[in-house]
Amino acid sequence: MMNKTFFAPWIKLRFYPSASITVLDLHLWNEIGRLKQKLITQFADRNTKIISPKNCQSVEMYFNSEKMEKTIGRVAEKTPEVGETVNGLLVKKAFTYQIMALDDLHVFSQLSTTNISQRITIAYTGAFGVLKHRLKQIFESVESLPDEESEGRAFGVHERLTVKYE
Repeated sequence: MMNKTFFAPWIKLRFYPSASITVLDLHLWNEIGRLKQKLITQFADRNTKIISPKNCQSVEMYFNSEKMEKTIGRVAEKTPEVGETVNGLLVKKAFTYQIMALDDLHVFSQLSTTNISQRITIAYTGAFGVLKHRLKQIFESVESLPDEESEGRAFGVHERLTVKYE
């Protein structure tokens, strides 16, 4: 990348011609006006915007950046079709992104997984069948579970949550 350095007795400005926006923020407005005009004429063939805001005036710049992720491990074995969803974990490491399967996490990174079991007791005074009916309205998968301790009064939600009557 070629850059140019402009010198004046009071400023040193480094200008990168590949940049699309340059902000000049100095207090010598006459000199900044001349420098701005010189930069505009010198780089007129490019799509470069040069801004010289007044003191304490905010400047908003929007940058469109694309992020690229690499699929590795089992996720990379099959090339997805256009519009197909890829399931996996997105792992960021030093400005790079990788999508991998949960089982590949310990192979391709220093991270590990663990299972957490938690038991929560919530007081519910309504009928147990009504609770099951309400959860069926909210969730797709509500299945009755055989449980000898609770005499058949247990069900699972998405195979992750077990609701028991005690």
